[in-house]
Order: sequence, then C-alpha cells, then structure tokens
Amino acid sequence: MKNLFGKSWLVMVYVFLYIPIVTLVVYSFNASPLVTVWTEFTFKWYAALAHDEEVIAGLILSLKVALLSGLLSVVFGTLTAFALVRYGRFRGSTFLASMANAPLVMPEVIVGLSLLLMLVSIQRWLGFPERGLITILLGHALVGTAYAAVVVMARLREFDTRLEEAAMDLGCKPLQVFTLVTLPLIAPSLLSAFLLTFTLSFDDVVLSAFLSGPGATTLPIVIFSRARLGLSPSINAVAAMTIAVVSVAVIASSIYQARAERRRQREMSEAYAQGG
Repeated sequence: MKNLFGKSWLVMVYVFLYIPIVTLVVYSFNASPLVTVWTEFTFKWYAALAHDEEVIAGLILSLKVALLSGLLSVVFGTLTAFALVRYGRFRGSTFLASMANAPLVMPEVIVGLSLLLMLVSIQRWLGFPERGLITILLGHALVGTAYAAVVVMARLREFDTRLEEAAMDLGCKPLQVFTLVTLPLIAPSLLSAFLLTFTLSFDDVVLSAFLSGPGATTLPIVIFSRARLGLSPSINAVAAMTIAVVSVAVIASSIYQARAERRRQREMSEAYAQGG
C-alpha cells in the first residue's frame, strides 16, 4: 500500500508539472488565433517567427548574454569554490562564503534593484556602462557565480586529493596537476554549472527587466510583454522551440556525463589493477 501511494503521488506530481507544458506545445500547432480553441494542425506560427524581428533580436541577445554569463559564472564560481574548499579557514573566509551564498537567498527583485542603482551611479560618474548587454551580463554573472560555486564545491568536497599528491610525486608541477588531473575530474561539474547558469540566464525576467535598456530586450522580456496583452499562438511556438532545445541539451549533457563517469571508473579500475 505504501509503494502504491508513493507511485500514485509521483505520477500526480509529474502530471501537474508536465501537462501544462505538453498542452502549450500541442497548441503551438493550432491554426486558430485563439489558443483555447483547436481547429486544425499547422506550422504557420513557426513560419511567422522567421519574420518576427523583435523575437529574433531578443533571441540573439538572450543567447549572447546566457553564453557569456555562463562562462563567467563557471570561472568565478570555480575560483570561489577552490578558495572555500581547498584553503579551509582564512581571514575573510566567512565573509566570502556569505557573499557567495547571498544571491541564492536574496529576492531577485532586491538584487535587480540594487544593481540598477549601482550601475546608474557608476554611469553618472563615468558615463559608462549604458544599460544593455553589459549591464544584463553583469547581473546574470553575479547570480550565476553563486550557483556555479555551489555545484563545483559539491564536487571538490568529494575529490580524492591523493590523486593530485600522486601526480606531484611523479614530478608534475602545480599547473600540470591542475590541467592533467584536477580539471578532467571536475569537468562534469563544470559542465553542469555552465548548463545551470546558462538556463537561469536565458529565462531570467526580473534582472533583465531592471538592467535592460532601449534596444536591448531579451527574449523572456519580449514574451512577457506580449503575454500581458493576451495569449498568442506565436508565443506558444517560441516556448515550444525553447523547450525542444533545452530538452535536447539536457539529454545530451546527461549522456555525456554518464559516459564520462563510466570512463573515469574504468580508468581508475585499470590503474588500481596495474598498481596491484
């Protein structure tokens, strides 16, 4: 009875989560301009997106911001994780850990408003930066760094430092140890951190709304502004394409990480066998 209840509850949760997504995708192929009335199957809303300059410009800007902020988040998050995990307690470590975790618990509205006030003050003094790509990128990278640091820290806490010590005993320099031993072993966590921060940046609305400027509107802002005027099948088409791309990326990442983990386990088994 307990197993039946657990499985039934799990099914209801998945239905609650995914039925709206499936409905959205289905109605993106609806010929009727009314999203709640099905008439016939069509691809015209997808074809119309090719001529929608606002959506295309928003998509390009969102991809640029998400890619760059994902890379910056992984770099800064990795440095933060190494400082907090490898160097233990040092002067300022508690403050660094608090600041690294603050964006995770701080309301995004507060973060966006604070960044806007800071950037407006800097622009008033220096005349730079203008609100647009740079300001959105800075905001997304700030929040993304916190998420990337958590992911990398979880991997570093499980890391077997004896592998690095063995490499140094064999004559490797610190840089060689990092590139030949440490980096390959934490690569799956770096990829996970990048995908997480890329996704968070790509679909962010609150920070982008505060930090965007004239001529710099991300795709989520475009969708949100249009949805406020009434639901449109073209918005369903945009959302369906986004779901498809994200699903493919998640599946590909899962396959890659599973294969990398199996290869790592196999190489470690062969190394232990040769050492024995």
